[in-house]
Amino acid sequence: MPDDGEAPQTDPSGAVRAATGDGRWRLSALVKRSFSLAGHRTSVALEEEFWTALTRVAELRGQSLSALVAAVDVARFTGQPLASALRVQALREFFPAADARNE
Repeated sequence: MPDDGEAPQTDPSGAVRAATGDGRWRLSALVKRSFSLAGHRTSVALEEEFWTALTRVAELRGQSLSALVAAVDVARFTGQPLASALRVQALREFFPAADARNE
């Protein structure tokens, strides 16, 4: 069982695992970033892999990460958490066929 102070480890598949402190492991630590959206500051916690994907999407669109997050914020469904909307956006960008099945 992992201890509270155990450092992240990489398993044979390459996934980074970190101790949760309660005897379990999580695959990826959440990374929190702050943005100004609609005139107020908000923080979003996502896995580093999603931040990397969203940064790439923003670069491909010629916009900043903040601008992409703001666009997703405006377009998300009422009640949908921003973190969830951002994950879905990343998946739609890299797997457009998955989005087409919902039409």
